[in-house]
Amino acid sequence: MEKFALMALPYPTDALEPVISKKTLEFHHGKHLAAYVNNLNGLLPNSGFENSPLEEIVCKATGGILNNAGQVLNHELYFQQFSACPAQAPTGKLAEAIERDFGSLEAFKDAFLKKGATLFGSGWVWLSADNDGKLLITQEANAANPIQKGLTPLLTFDVWEHAYYLDYQNRRPDHLAALWQIVDWPIIERRYEQAQR
Repeated sequence: MEKFALMALPYPTDALEPVISKKTLEFHHGKHLAAYVNNLNGLLPNSGFENSPLEEIVCKATGGILNNAGQVLNHELYFQQFSACPAQAPTGKLAEAIERDFGSLEAFKDAFLKKGATLFGSGWVWLSADNDGKLLITQEANAANPIQKGLTPLLTFDVWEHAYYLDYQNRRPDHLAALWQIVDWPIIERRYEQAQR
């Protein structure tokens, strides 16, 4: 029996159009993420990580196991944060923290998009919280995840070309800017609340 399974999307494959096309989602989830899951399962036997949760593998493994586990974790957080009918702005403690740490929601979005657009090569841009609840934007190369730095990941945009090339070609900034239309902020708020416990 395989330890890890391909996550089910919480929406139909055409639900995020036109921001993310059905074709992109079918490739991104059904091909790329599926390959990471299969690769990870294939690498686990006799690795010492057979019974470890995904987060522990990402924090402790190296090489191919780390790369595939990181991509599984990253993609699960990524796909789960979107909705066809999203709440367009954060509320409550997360909204207060964004204003405190970035000045405003618009200033945060600008800073986040700049980090995503300027990350060289493949990787991810993240909004995370530290142990004191302070919000940070980080660029993580390849399959890296902020949990490796002791942070709690809240929101991420995938800047690997497979996330956007079918729809946006080389226009990464346009893709990143469009993603705000489908971010469901209550999901990010719940992650922030869990980080404070």
